[in-house]
Amino acid sequence: MDWEAKFRAWAKPPGKSEQDRCDNAISAIRNAIKSSSDLRDRSILVFPQGSYRNNTNVRNDSDVDVGVLCTDTFFYRLPEGYAADMFNIIPATYDYAQYKNHIEAALTSYFSRGTVTRGNKAFDIHETSYHVDADVAPFFQHRRYSPNGSYIEGVQLCTDKQQPIINWPEQHYQNGVQKNKDTGTRFKSIVRVLKALSNEMAGANISAGNVPGFLIECLVWNVPNNLFQNSTYTEDVKSALVFLYQNTTTDDLCKEWGEVCDLKYLFQSLQKWRRSQANDFISAAWSYAKLGD
Repeated sequence: MDWEAKFRAWAKPPGKSEQDRCDNAISAIRNAIKSSSDLRDRSILVFPQGSYRNNTNVRNDSDVDVGVLCTDTFFYRLPEGYAADMFNIIPATYDYAQYKNHIEAALTSYFSRGTVTRGNKAFDIHETSYHVDADVAPFFQHRRYSPNGSYIEGVQLCTDKQQPIINWPEQHYQNGVQKNKDTGTRFKSIVRVLKALSNEMAGANISAGNVPGFLIECLVWNVPNNLFQNSTYTEDVKSALVFLYQNTTTDDLCKEWGEVCDLKYLFQSLQKWRRSQANDFISAAWSYAKLGD
């Protein structure tokens, strides 16, 4: 097996036809929202997020995560000891449950019957010959306030099981762009390589290989920039995996690691992965690619 050639192929982003099908999905979702009489007078922004927007999606495995953000209402987190009226925050007149139902009606009205599935967090728009599979997440703005009244802006959804989920897509995007620049574009290339390696391992029924692509991207983001300075992709992959393995053997070694947005800890109780799962993947990836030979 020529792993260097394989890594170089995996490092490339999806081709034009695959990207076009991603773009078609986003355009169709925008049209669905525009066609809704319930949402027509709302302040709505439809935007790509996830691996497609961050340019870390891999070939032949593309889907699109799309956020639909309404800014008429916002969720917020205040500093300890502060109350909403101190920041001139007034009760909302448009609630999230109503908004999610409006999004569902807009999507099911626009797309063909059986194409839209409502999930706990988002809506799945099933793949067609025209567009890729898309996950559509309805968001309100989230504001993390400081005592002086300034705030950091993110997005928030509330699951059908009433669990709040806060994300920071713009900060994630900007930090990823900067790290990619600082590593001579190797950051996103190595993310794609490890995602594709994970897919191949999962296809070979190696259970440790089946980890979320988002986790892989965040792990690679925590690798120091100087470890991406090798002459080959193989050496970059080796350097990244060695660092990640050594620093995920205990909770203490990686307890300060963050997601790419740098506003959420990577390993915390609410995450759907664990540090041990990351360590198992890294070890299995090293063995599968025979990087020690």
